[in-house]
Amino acid sequence: MTIAYRTFFLVSSFLFFSCSATEPYAPPTLLSYVDPLIGTAPSTTETAQMHSESGSELRGQTFPAVGVPFGMTQWTPQTRATEEKCLSPYYYQDTRIQGFRGSRWMSGSCTQDYGSVTIMPTTGSLKVKPEERSSAFSHEEETATPAYYSVNLSDYQIEVEVAATSRSSMLRFTPEGDSLNLIIEPNSDEGEGFVEIFPERNEVVGFNPVHRIYQGWGESAGFSGYFVIQIEEGFTDFGVWQGDDIQPKETKTDGEGQAVGAYVKLAADRAVKVKVGTSFTSINQARKNLEAEIPHWDFEQVRQTSEEAWLAQLSKVQVSGSSKEERTMFYTALYHAMILPRIFSDTDGAYLGFGGSKKVYLAEDFDYYADFSMWDTFRAVHPLQTLLNPERTADMVQSLLKKAEQGGWLPIFPAWNSYTSAMIGDHVIAMIGDAWMKGIDNFDQELAYKMMRKNAFEANTDTASYRNGQGRRAMDSYLEYGYIPLEDSVPDSFHQREQASRTLEYAYDDFVLSQVAKKLGEDKDYQALAERAKNWQHVFDTTTGYVRGRYANGDWYEPFDPVATRAPFITEGSPFQYTWYVPHDVAGLMQAMGGRERYIQQLDTLFEQRYYWHGNEPGHQTVYMYAYAGAPWKTQQRVRDIIREEYSAEPGGLSGNEDAGQMSAWLVFSMMGFYPVAPGIPYYVIGSPVFDEITLNASKQPFTIRATNNSAENRYIQSATLNGEPLYRAYLNHQEIVDGGELVLEMGSEPNKTWASENVPPSMNNLQ
Repeated sequence: MTIAYRTFFLVSSFLFFSCSATEPYAPPTLLSYVDPLIGTAPSTTETAQMHSESGSELRGQTFPAVGVPFGMTQWTPQTRATEEKCLSPYYYQDTRIQGFRGSRWMSGSCTQDYGSVTIMPTTGSLKVKPEERSSAFSHEEETATPAYYSVNLSDYQIEVEVAATSRSSMLRFTPEGDSLNLIIEPNSDEGEGFVEIFPERNEVVGFNPVHRIYQGWGESAGFSGYFVIQIEEGFTDFGVWQGDDIQPKETKTDGEGQAVGAYVKLAADRAVKVKVGTSFTSINQARKNLEAEIPHWDFEQVRQTSEEAWLAQLSKVQVSGSSKEERTMFYTALYHAMILPRIFSDTDGAYLGFGGSKKVYLAEDFDYYADFSMWDTFRAVHPLQTLLNPERTADMVQSLLKKAEQGGWLPIFPAWNSYTSAMIGDHVIAMIGDAWMKGIDNFDQELAYKMMRKNAFEANTDTASYRNGQGRRAMDSYLEYGYIPLEDSVPDSFHQREQASRTLEYAYDDFVLSQVAKKLGEDKDYQALAERAKNWQHVFDTTTGYVRGRYANGDWYEPFDPVATRAPFITEGSPFQYTWYVPHDVAGLMQAMGGRERYIQQLDTLFEQRYYWHGNEPGHQTVYMYAYAGAPWKTQQRVRDIIREEYSAEPGGLSGNEDAGQMSAWLVFSMMGFYPVAPGIPYYVIGSPVFDEITLNASKQPFTIRATNNSAENRYIQSATLNGEPLYRAYLNHQEIVDGGELVLEMGSEPNKTWASENVPPSMNNLQ
């Protein structure tokens, strides 16, 4: 006997924290330093209050995700019922839990959840609406780790525990009474879900169709989030619900009704366990994923599997000589930087084609990934993976190339397994190019260069596919003028106008591709792209010293205020903040500003007058740019200030949107003591490590950074040695780290203004 129905439903954002129901449990050491609550509350930092204009930007937008690194589905408590844009499943200040969600929220973003399903345990009379079924909870009665979550639902006196693998999960519900209701809701704001109940095998299956935002807003993404729920106990009753109408098992819908979800009732004189398998391919594949990942009913085994997966990742960086708060900040940041992109393929490699294709492909010898928040993550998240997870990075590159092969263009900001032009730039080129220049090349190189080159040299003339997000925005203008003039309003994009920012970012992307072309011996392309890498100069106004919007005839935008936020030609910031986005040609920028002293003076003004905004990504490299002017001691000073002022181990400890791990990846690099200023150039600028010792264990040989005499006050490098030899430069080569060795930094309370003052980091015209 089955009950099937088409569901119409609202999605619920959800929260979960865990507390042990039985004896106290201490997670393994490194996991004990991860606090998934960091970033779930409104930011407490000064610059967030100064620069943010909306509620979403005042939050880290993270959630307490349970599962494994880069997993398909993370499980979390739900405090709000929606899959609406810019609403996380969980907010710390909320006081009631509506259920526990298998989520695809892009952690820390302002996007949306998709294809999710929520399960809520209750007792007593049946209540199905999210607000009515919700329960109060206390932060003191919950525990959240990357591998496990538990909480006491005080209204029902039910202990809830959650553990998960990549595509599957197990939930354990322990009520004080002898009965239990399970409310199951596919979370779709559009009301297009489906649920089917199989009481004879204690199973509920269904799907939640995925819809796009940005390009094709509201349109079908061409796939669904499928789920299979298996319940350990037999049902005493079951049915569906729609609005205020709860339909018992004898009632069937015609498949076109407005049912909102399903319910089952259980006799429960002990803990009840529930297993959930998920997939983006089909219900059958969701069942296969569950059978492959959790073929048993051992909750502790699931938890242990997840803990082992996280420990394998977290232990790639070992630190010592710091406070518990600093270790918590660091390892929580490392956790946040390893949630996305998510694995999209099933355990057998099956995945739906990119861009709305109904064809099922097979990922052979690699995992297929989705949800690349690339405008954010190319800066530090992906460079971090090139260091810690090079094989996974190769799979991510191969995934991007499969998207390009199936859709005809390299994607710009691929999310929901679809094209979007959600943000500006063409940074898939930067991500692939950075990996390639750092020796990660075990992917289809011929296809990679072909598709990267197409994005960089061709304007998409097909109106329909261009509107769909394929091809660079405003490419005709960029090729004609060498910049995007103000007359081009960039209409077929979510972010419109923003012409100066687009020009800067395209110039950088062109530079990265020029390095790949040079590596491959494509000399003609290299020359053309290297020249285009200077296009930033066309929107840099030497009379003011800032980037500025420009018309086709060369006139500058008026009126001009360099510190005005949301200038129409700038993306999410001010001209002053974006002026520093020339990471590949810092020497050229310094010259355009009027020389070294003027350049340093402008940097000082940016930080001292509080114009710097750490809560948004385009400025994340800026503090490291002192080193290019021979003043690395100023980087050492200010990077410690940013760590102290913009981060903490509290729920409000992120200064802006986490944005798929970028805010945290900056912190990981900066606490280790170096940062990738310009991905695509295989160098890192040295900052000021927080820890006395950091060891990277990702390569065949460990690389260790020792900071002797280190403290909050002793932030300045006095001298350095690399593998026993004196080091007079404030940068490291990627290969030096990969090969293993030891960097020793002697720290002090006063700056050594001569160390590394002459041997500055490489940029476009002095690459070594």
